[in-house]
Amino acid sequence: MAPSSSSGLTFKLHPLVIVNISDHYTRVKTQLNPPPSVCATENNGEAMLQPNPRVYGCVIGVQRGRTVEIFNSFELLFDPSSETLDRSFLEKKQELYKKVFPDFYVLGWYSTGNDAEESDMLIHKALMDINESPVYVLLNPAINHAHKDLPVTIYESELHVIDGIPQLIFAHTSYTIETVEAERISVDHVAHLKPSDGGSAATQLAAHLTGIHSAIKMLNSRIRVLHQYLAAMQKGDIPCENSLLRQVSSLLRRLPAMESERFQDNFLMEYNDKLLVTYLAMITNCTSTMNEMVDKFNIAYDRNTRRGGRTAFM
Repeated sequence: MAPSSSSGLTFKLHPLVIVNISDHYTRVKTQLNPPPSVCATENNGEAMLQPNPRVYGCVIGVQRGRTVEIFNSFELLFDPSSETLDRSFLEKKQELYKKVFPDFYVLGWYSTGNDAEESDMLIHKALMDINESPVYVLLNPAINHAHKDLPVTIYESELHVIDGIPQLIFAHTSYTIETVEAERISVDHVAHLKPSDGGSAATQLAAHLTGIHSAIKMLNSRIRVLHQYLAAMQKGDIPCENSLLRQVSSLLRRLPAMESERFQDNFLMEYNDKLLVTYLAMITNCTSTMNEMVDKFNIAYDRNTRRGGRTAFM
């Protein structure tokens, strides 16, 4: 296992990078593993599947002081036989991105896999002429439902002396997810995409309510952790840190106060508005149904069209 980084840098990762890497991996895996019908047609039923292909690319962003923010990424052409990158392709892509995003620089590269490999250091060293201290973003495509954290690891390279020989090794570092308004809208849109089979309204409502329930459950667990931390600090089990207390206080101010009179008034007002809208919708629906029934009644029992009734004088 790689050691922890000691650089002290703060890393912020944007969701667009994770989406790009996942999309890159999915496309390559689909191309290498076509559907069984295609395999049977082209190879007479004999197909060699590659379950876990590796993909490679560059990550770009900005560094402000001790904060590194990774905004975007693009793909790279990699030759597995020579284990080298196509530098002309890399320079061309870098020039194109520089025209659109002049403030973004190549911060490092990305790949997929379970853990960093020894061969990855060759790619890492090849990028040091662009960035003297590149970062390595590794996405694990294997699904493990037992893990709740994102399957993304960020590595830095550090020079360690091993057996009297200085060597570069990978050291993993912590990061946080940073989003802007446009990314939040996009991610929310992707999360609520309609299923390919159409899906019913009840299924979509169930998925929406499940997402809200999961969010509330996670919020409850985070608040419980803060409560346990403050209780332990009050008892003297852990030392008091003013910086952490200020952060906790800032977080708690964002939460709605359930016992506040203002909250109760706003809650009751919104609740009554919802009930009123629901009541008006029911009245409108009943009125529409009543109008349809009256129209059908008039057609069926019109005096001039009833069987046995008198007809108009021509």
